[in-house]
Amino acid sequence: MTEIIIHGIPGSPYVRTPLLVCEEKGVSYTLAAMAFGTGAHKAPEHLARHPFGRIPAMEHGDFRLYETQAIARYIDRAFDGPALTPADPKAAARMDQVLNIVDWYVMPSITSAIGFNRVIKPIFGMPADDDAVAAAIEPARTCVKALEDILGGKAYFAGDRVSLADLSAVSHLDFLATTPEGADMMAGSPLLGWLERMAERPSVAKTTMHRMMNLPEPAAA
Repeated sequence: MTEIIIHGIPGSPYVRTPLLVCEEKGVSYTLAAMAFGTGAHKAPEHLARHPFGRIPAMEHGDFRLYETQAIARYIDRAFDGPALTPADPKAAARMDQVLNIVDWYVMPSITSAIGFNRVIKPIFGMPADDDAVAAAIEPARTCVKALEDILGGKAYFAGDRVSLADLSAVSHLDFLATTPEGADMMAGSPLLGWLERMAERPSVAKTTMHRMMNLPEPAAA
């Protein structure tokens, strides 16, 4: 079958999610890497793939698609391998709930504010916006608490098996406890156990931000 091509910037959580889906499903793919900070996502050739100039965009033969959730769901439906969407309607609804929490609440607070300023900017020698980090702490705490409540005593967000919810969430949360603000809000959180389970998955280990960006992996704490 024709290989999946994902266009995007290595290290982006929204690019990582469909790569994780491919890895979990055993689907062959190529990452058509775009350089960070070059404006490649606004170039005419990418706007032809994604009219809003965002990432990622997917090609599968003559089929083109953009938006992370749409791409992830397509790969899950189109290929053999373990199902990443629960068959039970209530479990599937929990999965959908987490996907929406990540997009609407985790992204602006945890990813764009805390993660970008505490993790990404130092890599590229950019000054951090401490005011943006401070403003994001309480919304980020709300995100952590909401995800803790949904996880409860389960191994994964939708039950005892990994779903699209886990693959999306880990793309945004795996760095959080490495930041001073995140370490404080994650102290004693059941999400830490979930992160450990996710980190043991080959798909997650293969697609870390540092590996995708060809950077040295951070030293273990």
